[in-house]
Amino acid sequence: MEKTKAIKLSDLLSEKFINLELKGKTKKEIIAELVDLIAGSKKLKNKKALFEAIIKREALGSTGIGDGIAIPHAKTKVTKGFILAFGRSAEEMDFGALDGEKTSLFFILASPEEEVGSHLKVLADISHLVKDKFIVSLLKKAKDKKEVLKIISHADKYSK
Repeated sequence: MEKTKAIKLSDLLSEKFINLELKGKTKKEIIAELVDLIAGSKKLKNKKALFEAIIKREALGSTGIGDGIAIPHAKTKVTKGFILAFGRSAEEMDFGALDGEKTSLFFILASPEEEVGSHLKVLADISHLVKDKFIVSLLKKAKDKKEVLKIISHADKYSK
C-alpha cells in the first residue's frame, strides 16, 4: 500500500512556475502555456508527452472546477516528482467549468504515474485552497509572483 506523504503546495511552487499574464484564448492554448512554464523543470523529461497526457485527461472531463478556477493535471511516466505551476489570465475564458462560469486562475499539476495517493492529496489541497473566496480574491489581485507565493505559503500554514 502506498504511503501518502505530506506535500505542501508552497514547497512545490516557485516563482519560475508562476505566470500572471497567460495569453491563451482556448483550453489547449492555456494548457500549452502552462506546460511551457514547467518545461524547464529538471523533473520533466518530455514536454510534449506531458501536454498530451493533460489533454487526454481533459477529454475525460473538464478540470475546470468552478468559481473561475481550473486544475489541469496528469500522472505520467515523463515526470520525476511533483511539478506544480500557477497561471492567471487577465481575460476569463471558457474552460468547460462544471459551473459554466469562465476561468482565469489555473493550477497545473504533473505527477509520476505511481504516486496515485499523493497526486490525489495534492489535488485535494489545491481544491481546499481555492474554496476559500478570500484566497481566490487575493490570487486574482496579486501584483507579482512573490505575492502569489506568500498567499499560498500563508494558506499552507493555516489549512492543516
